[in-house]
Parts: sequence; structure tokens; C-alpha cells
Amino acid sequence: MVGSRTLTAAVGLLVSLLLSAALWVYFDTLLVFLFLPFVPFLFRGFGGDGPTIVQECPHCGFQATSEAYDYCPRDGSRLEEPEQ
Repeated sequence: MVGSRTLTAAVGLLVSLLLSAALWVYFDTLLVFLFLPFVPFLFRGFGGDGPTIVQECPHCGFQATSEAYDYCPRDGSRLEEPEQ
């Protein structure tokens, strides 16, 4: 079964190839391919502020971004809510 990350990567690749071909036909030049690697930088701000810290180890500072952790994998201490 195909994972969601693999499916997202495949769709992204397909869209990128279709966009490349369309721009090549429209502008009638291969110079379009020089600018396509910079397109992801245009959409960098839409991802949010990054992962939210859910719990933190009071001893070593390990930060969990998911509620799947109850204990620190480094030293076994119980994770606590981070101070805001």
C-alpha cells in the first residue's frame, strides 16, 4: 500500500512535470527549467509556524510534538506540559 507521503511526492512530481511542459510550450524556451527549482521558496510561508510542542522533559529538554509520548526516550522521566 502506498503511504500518504509517497502519494504526495508522486502528485507533486506529476504536477511539476506538467507545469514545466506547459511553461516550455507557452514561453518556447528551455530557460523555464532554470527557475522551477526556486518555486518552492514562494510557498514557504503557507506551512504555519512549525510543529507545536506538546510535552517537554524537565531534565534533558526533549520536546515531543505528539501526544504519543508519556515518558522521555532519553532518560525515562515523565514528560510535562511546557511553560508558556
